[in-house]
Amino acid sequence: MPNPANTPRLQLRAITKRYPGCLANDQVDLSLQPGEIRALLGENGAGKSTLMKIIYGVTQADSGSVLWQGQAVHLRNPGQARQLGIGMVFQHFSLFETLTVAQNIALAMGPGQTPAQLEPRIREVSARYGMPLEPDRLVHSLSIGERQRVEIVRCLMQDIRLLILDEPTSVLTPQEADDLFVTLRRLASEGCSILFISHKLGEVRALCHSATVLRGGRVSGHCVPADCTDLELARLMVGDAEGLVAHYPKAQGGAPFLQVAGLDWANPDPFGCSLRQLDLQVNSGEIVGIAGVAGNGQDELLALLSGEQRAPAPASIRFAGQPVGHLRPDQRRAQGLAFVPAERLGHGAVPEMSLADNALLTAFQQGLVAKGMVRTRKVLALADEIIRRFAVKTPDAQAPARSLSGGNLQKFILGREILQQPKLLVAAHPTWGVDVGAAATIHRALIALRDAGAAILVISEDLDELFQISDRLGALSGGRLSPLQATAATTQVELGGWMAGRFADTSTPTPALAG
Repeated sequence: MPNPANTPRLQLRAITKRYPGCLANDQVDLSLQPGEIRALLGENGAGKSTLMKIIYGVTQADSGSVLWQGQAVHLRNPGQARQLGIGMVFQHFSLFETLTVAQNIALAMGPGQTPAQLEPRIREVSARYGMPLEPDRLVHSLSIGERQRVEIVRCLMQDIRLLILDEPTSVLTPQEADDLFVTLRRLASEGCSILFISHKLGEVRALCHSATVLRGGRVSGHCVPADCTDLELARLMVGDAEGLVAHYPKAQGGAPFLQVAGLDWANPDPFGCSLRQLDLQVNSGEIVGIAGVAGNGQDELLALLSGEQRAPAPASIRFAGQPVGHLRPDQRRAQGLAFVPAERLGHGAVPEMSLADNALLTAFQQGLVAKGMVRTRKVLALADEIIRRFAVKTPDAQAPARSLSGGNLQKFILGREILQQPKLLVAAHPTWGVDVGAAATIHRALIALRDAGAAILVISEDLDELFQISDRLGALSGGRLSPLQATAATTQVELGGWMAGRFADTSTPTPALAG
């Protein structure tokens, strides 16, 4: 533990930040010692990310002061913060998709270091910390998990004295998270201060020396995480812990709805993952969970199921027995598909558009358009219903999507899809980066949709979540799908083995589909 007699590395005094209709930070005080790992806890929308952006110079506080090693500073931009030794890993990626990994990292390293010069060090640092990267690979070709690696490695390559991590393990496997924690503990032992935002309370208890809790933009308390249970931490964050810990009964499912048989797809991207003889069946009234380390075919399978990528053979993907592999996304939606993509901003929602307009984007077939004209009142009614039913924190349905916290935007996107009453819901990382209360809301909504008869496929790297809500489980590895097993009949150890590719090349096949 750090010595409290040391001059604080960072002090925040009465930090206040107001947005239209929202007091994001209200007189926030915070102190961080050299070598201290402090968690910042709170619900989505509690003000955590705003506070971190103020420290990193992205956002300017309306009032209050920031002291760095005892000296008052005014952080005008991230470049100035980096010069002081402050690094930040954002929850939403801050990468240029048309540049390579090395070019993105070079932009943060200052003048005099070219991408070519940085390549050997990128390989060395990323391999040392268990997050391998190819420096010459274009960012747009990376999976979400691989993009997160770029963010983390970019910070680790800087001479940092304060590292801010906003949901850094959201797309990491438990083993990758453990490896990251080894790195963070070593950094702390060398005097680096760490601010850690996570909704995975077990990680907070295992890693952090201390915790500050925000509620409604104000500091509501402090604690030592190791001395608390997950439920006690949850109560500090949300006040009422009712329903946060739930055990859902498993379901058998009914008739098959989604059938994937012998799906082969050769990825034209040399850095991508091809799918090989993939067989999958999801029945009405069940949730099938698919685990896997990022980059093992999840993005490719999602694109083929959603219609963003056409299948080589139309009959290799069927809804209720009908071939759909050749259909566009809107045509698949007309047959009962709803889709929650892995990336919220830009894929799940258009950042600059209002919530109402974002609701229209995928629900336009639900009576929101008549004779080519948008039925504005119905659109607003749908957006308001999503906000109400899923407790989305926002001023109103006209707020732009980018103004919402990550967890609140996730609740809106998922609510938009669920309220369309789909026959099939395909959801990627449904609770990525959301707080315990929001995760419970999302899980209850998924179970209710399942119990109403929908077939649900969840692709996630959160094994605890998959075991909690899934009726059957499998894993993707190298573009191959493991056997699907009843959740009650498998373990995290077995599932981890499947994630590493330790399963037979041939599993119980889905019945052959004619046509």
